[in-house]
Amino acid sequence: MSAEANIEPSDYDAPDTFDQFISDLKARARHAKSPIISPRMFCLALGMDVQTLAARAHVHRVTVNRAQGAERLQAYLRDAVRVMGAAAEVNGSFQDAAFWFRNEPIGAFDFKAPEQLVSEGRAEELLRYVQSLSAGVAG
Repeated sequence: MSAEANIEPSDYDAPDTFDQFISDLKARARHAKSPIISPRMFCLALGMDVQTLAARAHVHRVTVNRAQGAERLQAYLRDAVRVMGAAAEVNGSFQDAAFWFRNEPIGAFDFKAPEQLVSEGRAEELLRYVQSLSAGVAG
């Protein structure tokens, strides 16, 4: 069992900034000697359980723990991180971006939350939407 599996939610405080979130992910990758996004750290930072991550990434829940480098899982994590990074750039707070990502329905996308949209493979559309918000075009 990896050291990462021993991290409890009470042992990790989600960061305030996106840069700190990325730094935490990088530190975990260095510790694990693997250049992948840690599903466990992602879950801890977003207050997400493994089963939810598995469902969103369209992988079996065992994959999240035992095959963390699986391409489908890593693709979902990369897209989710990109979208949250864009959202954090707009509002400056990782916590707000994470809440938005997990919970806020977007009218332009049939009132689906960003987390659902990334799961559907619509990260590029969502990024364009966030960029338009940043530019003041949509709202």
